[in-house]
Amino acid sequence: MTELKIVEYPNPILLQKTELILDIKKASIKKLISDMLETMEKNNGVGLAAPQVGKSLRLCVIRVENETYILINPRVTYKSYLKETWEEGCLSFPGKFIPVKRHKKVRVKAQNELGEEVTIKAEGLLSRALQHEIDHLDGKVFIEKEVKVRKKKK
Repeated sequence: MTELKIVEYPNPILLQKTELILDIKKASIKKLISDMLETMEKNNGVGLAAPQVGKSLRLCVIRVENETYILINPRVTYKSYLKETWEEGCLSFPGKFIPVKRHKKVRVKAQNELGEEVTIKAEGLLSRALQHEIDHLDGKVFIEKEVKVRKKKK
């Protein structure tokens, strides 16, 4: 496994829609997955999308509560009406943490590293990570969703 260089904003690859992966079983895809997992871990990330390591491919990896998700060609198939605001960070924006409003629950369909169709129903941190990483695959970055928080008057 190799730690990859993380692409930082404003690199244009972060603002491009990614390409579908047609041959999941290719050796280069398997290597990219293992390298992305290594890179995410070494940088204390919760998730990492392929554009963040310079690859315009529809692939992301997430690790929440010791569960690892490898998502190839993911798509959100359900978003709850209810939303919540949490502070988020991003490996492509080192040291930046901002409040972001996202759907409380989502359902995502994707393929795993074996090419099998998987469905993930998520809420909490996993829901937020899925939305954040899939946004990367759609060429969107989290600063576009920043919520301006009003200061309470004393």
